[in-house]
Amino acid sequence: MSGPDAIVGVVVFTGIFATLRPLAGAIARRIGGGAPARSAQGAADRDAILGELEQLRREHAELAERMDFAERMLAKQREEQRLPKGEMR
Repeated sequence: MSGPDAIVGVVVFTGIFATLRPLAGAIARRIGGGAPARSAQGAADRDAILGELEQLRREHAELAERMDFAERMLAKQREEQRLPKGEMR
């Protein structure tokens, strides 16, 4: 793996880890605490979890877009380096 590829890999791994960690923690708390009783507090907790999940989905989509952009930039840079000087496509 070359330098830019390694950097992209580390950024992607870190982003995915940062995105999934809160979700995994919420699931672990839910499993450890048992099923909450159906109450106003339970509904509020459910809404909070759904809100966090929606935020994580948005963050994941944003990270995927950033990764796609970085890959396109790396591919463009490599393509420019491959072309001989003076030639254009």
